[in-house]
Amino acid sequence: MSRGDLTEAEWRVLKGLLPIKPENRGRGRRPVHNRSIINGILWRLRCGAPWRDVPPKYGSWNTIYRRFRRWSEAGVWETVAMILAEIMADSGHYSIDSTTVRAHVSAAGGKGGLTDALSAARGAGSPVNFTVWLMPLDDQSPST
Repeated sequence: MSRGDLTEAEWRVLKGLLPIKPENRGRGRRPVHNRSIINGILWRLRCGAPWRDVPPKYGSWNTIYRRFRRWSEAGVWETVAMILAEIMADSGHYSIDSTTVRAHVSAAGGKGGLTDALSAARGAGSPVNFTVWLMPLDDQSPST
């Protein structure tokens, strides 16, 4: 087992959420076990490498890619994510992750200049905007 592969406990939770192939599929090669496929998918997503570079110990890169694509189109990943989120919430485990990457003013491809430099210094033109609505609660309304 390599660093980043599923542990036994993780696999026990995940294996019940994945589609099951019928045992008597007929002729042809036997299907690769889902655990090695999942480990190959996780390796690829963690490293960001092309599918063809997935190590052969996880199986054929083409099999891993086709299974990932088929499950994506079938909505398996959305279902798995929702169920795992429910399991984590029920057990009291929470995780919030956020990443912000600020780009230089000239990264947008504009001409630049003094006006752009001044507005960038103030944070103007940021693509992220937040709106907050403050609504009074009924029981906290001022009495007259």
